[in-house]
Amino acid sequence: MSTRIEKDSLGDVHVPIDAYWGSQAERSRHLFQISGLTEHPRMIDAYVYLKKACAVANTELGLLSKEQGDAIVQASDEVLGGQLRDQFPVDVFHMGAGTSFNMNVNEVLSNRAEEILGGKKGDYSKVNPNDHVNYGQSTNDTFPTAMRVMARLMMEPLFEQVDRLEEALLAKGKEFDHILKSGRTHLQDAVPIRLGQEFTAYAVSVKRARAWLEKAAHELEELGIGGSAAGTGLNTHPDYRFRVVDLLKEYTGIPFRPTEDLREAMQSQLCMAGLAAGLRVLCLELTRITNDLRLLCSGPLTGLAEIVLPPVQPGSSIMPGKVNPSMAENMNLVLFQVLGQCQSLDYCVQAGQLELNVMMPSMAFSAQFSLQILAKTIETYTDNCIVGITANEDTCKHYAETSPSLATALNAHIGYKAAADVVKTALAEKKTIPQVVREKGLLDEETLQKSLDPALLTEPGIPGK
Repeated sequence: MSTRIEKDSLGDVHVPIDAYWGSQAERSRHLFQISGLTEHPRMIDAYVYLKKACAVANTELGLLSKEQGDAIVQASDEVLGGQLRDQFPVDVFHMGAGTSFNMNVNEVLSNRAEEILGGKKGDYSKVNPNDHVNYGQSTNDTFPTAMRVMARLMMEPLFEQVDRLEEALLAKGKEFDHILKSGRTHLQDAVPIRLGQEFTAYAVSVKRARAWLEKAAHELEELGIGGSAAGTGLNTHPDYRFRVVDLLKEYTGIPFRPTEDLREAMQSQLCMAGLAAGLRVLCLELTRITNDLRLLCSGPLTGLAEIVLPPVQPGSSIMPGKVNPSMAENMNLVLFQVLGQCQSLDYCVQAGQLELNVMMPSMAFSAQFSLQILAKTIETYTDNCIVGITANEDTCKHYAETSPSLATALNAHIGYKAAADVVKTALAEKKTIPQVVREKGLLDEETLQKSLDPALLTEPGIPGK
């Protein structure tokens, strides 16, 4: 492979001659062959948005020449437009704080800007990665800023899919609202409930979990750009950080705001723990709901079989005709993966020391990976599972009518002890609750019918009174 020689503070580095990255990215490319994973396109977008905003602000403030600023902006727009996307080879698990990736971005934009101004890659005589693209910046304030911008941008598709899931569950709540079934507590028969009520409650849970994500999104919108190396703002213009944030708002449509304390924004990455908390709450609720659906569809002959999940593929390589709840299982395994990434985020957030948290590359990966797979999984789960769920109405009705917990509705008429005796008799003699009440002469027929009215059993009130 043909190479060019670049010099940095440690000496000569041979860089592929056609590469737009430079010496620092090249060193990292060989040192950190860890996962084979490179930064998510949205992390590249976020960093390039930031570098563009910094170049514009510094040009307006007279700290970069217009020629240099315009060239950096043009290079940034090219990358944002899809060019040079193969020029970011740094592994997601690289050196602490993210210096390798910050320099990778600086080098790509610098080399492209150098070309725009008539120079050649690796020369850096017109636009230098450190002196111009990185002017007034440090990895210590750009990486956490870009990480927050990336995470906030990637939350938008997640919000969209969470909303679609909520709507789909609400639709099923309406569709199934007329279907009476036996409730279950402790996995034992309980008082009746409508199948639609269960699904509507699932939708409400998803909506409430979304509120935790909204809080996390708000925290991510506070940016510490302008803190430079230690949060003091050394080598930056006093107006620079405010202008950069305004430009990021303009570029992304997200209401970013400057942090109140640049030191805190560098020392603490609490907003990433907030993101983990929001993701964790959503994952826990979706795990519970998904497990419920797997229980409700269990069977088809030896389980509950109250609902049917859409068959999407054969379920066994050996048992003919077997169909498994594949989409629900897929949802669970992704949820567990995201929960693990949330744990990683928490560990990284608490690992900050003094003026900096150097665990940000791992935070960025956990965030981008979780947000991507969760949004995509909820999308396919909604489309290929939730919207196609059907109910086994006869099965639900049978369970509701034969459940001994129907006797609960009799408490107000014959008392708890007498109702418990009815249940014991019904179970021992394999009879229904109404049969035993009639045989014992505990209630007249009119009161009995009112007490066991399905519509009254599933709403607040005292059936039969």
